[in-house]
Amino acid sequence: MGLEVLNERVKHDLAYLCFGGTSWVRTREHAEGHVYDVVIVGGGQSGLGAAFGLLRERISNILIIDENVEGQEGPWETYARMVTLRTPKHLTSIDLGIPSLTFRAWWEAQEGVEGWQKIDKIPRSDWMNYLRWYREILDLPVQNEFKLNLIEPGQDGIHRLHVTEQGIREKHILARKVVLATGIQGGGEWHVPSLISDHLPRELYAHTSEMIDFERLKGKKVAVLGGGASAFDNANHALSSGVAEAHVFVRREQLPRVNPIRQMEQSGMIERFHALPIADKYQVISHFFKYNQPPTNDTFNRAASWPGFELHLDSPWLSVQATDQGAKVETAHGIYTFDFLIVSTGLLSDPALRPELQLVEQHIARWQDCYEAPLEVRNVLLDAHPFLSPGFAMTSKSEQGKTLLHGLFIFNYSALASCGLSASAISGTRSAIPKLVAGIADQLFLDDREETLRGFYDYNELEFTETWVKRRVLG
Repeated sequence: MGLEVLNERVKHDLAYLCFGGTSWVRTREHAEGHVYDVVIVGGGQSGLGAAFGLLRERISNILIIDENVEGQEGPWETYARMVTLRTPKHLTSIDLGIPSLTFRAWWEAQEGVEGWQKIDKIPRSDWMNYLRWYREILDLPVQNEFKLNLIEPGQDGIHRLHVTEQGIREKHILARKVVLATGIQGGGEWHVPSLISDHLPRELYAHTSEMIDFERLKGKKVAVLGGGASAFDNANHALSSGVAEAHVFVRREQLPRVNPIRQMEQSGMIERFHALPIADKYQVISHFFKYNQPPTNDTFNRAASWPGFELHLDSPWLSVQATDQGAKVETAHGIYTFDFLIVSTGLLSDPALRPELQLVEQHIARWQDCYEAPLEVRNVLLDAHPFLSPGFAMTSKSEQGKTLLHGLFIFNYSALASCGLSASAISGTRSAIPKLVAGIADQLFLDDREETLRGFYDYNELEFTETWVKRRVLG
């Protein structure tokens, strides 16, 4: 079919849906400049999908900002090192129900139906290319190299976003609503255990979320701490880049074998998570954290196929020490020395860890403020997550913070506890974006409720202009 044909099909499909209609949101004037109805922070898949959802609802005075250069948004061409996505290829996402906008349509336009049948999982780089096409065909308003430094809430219902443009120019953007579509790390920070950070110089280790100079590690011996898919992705990437040995250390006696996400994708839990009682939500995510996800079979097999690969189960690190030979790692089963350590220990979610939220984080309600979990399911990592509305809006611990937090939405990984697999997984975006958009649209509508209702009651434009002339009866 070709991409040119698909592009025309997308335009026709959107025209049938009257996409791009006049915005219904009332314009706000401000002495400091233009006021956006919505600013989305993050131009990856979640931010792009959210913008499309807003435009479909005729909320068009929007802007997406992203700190990366164009085409490098999200993790796919930076620190993601998997060969393919882990999400099943048949699941739809940010297309929001438009067949011509699906990844499959994009793939088949170039590779044909047979090409779609041949692939088992979506190649990582092709997913990024799809996102670039999606942004272009929808003409989404993205400003790259804009880094958010601080959200300054205003008493007038308008937030001032302090940003740095291209790493040089300081400026601010005004917005009624702000969506933090900032990915996996956007709700907190990547976690490096103090066991490592307090005892090793920075040149001896890196988190999997960082850029790593694997060229420098050719012929070297590295260790990877962690048992998730990312650990095996990094081990495989290291070995394929010329690393001599890659040892993966896992604290569990066995790798997890069950992936809870697969059940959630089939049971309706992703779509209907918001309907669960608070206690059930907590227990579901606590269970998810406890069992986590295993690496995919192909991810594990790719890593394990290298002669230099070694897996150490039931091997938590007891101590780490810098030596002249590198990093010395002590476990219950022995002591090892490595040239470099790769840390795959996930992240911590807590608004207090985000510098852009420093003026408001003290008011943001966490789960520990809203629900006291039974001891058998309590999880301190979960307790620190923000407690959000079903529409991803921040909630306040007290009346004092309600005005300051009004208009702030979290659409990143830290929404997991409140809204389930939403912005935290490709498989969740299809059902999550409409909830986010509805939450934003409802706020915008209710913020202007008095003016809107006054306009409704005062409306007197004539539509019916015909007159009835009584016929003369003949007789």
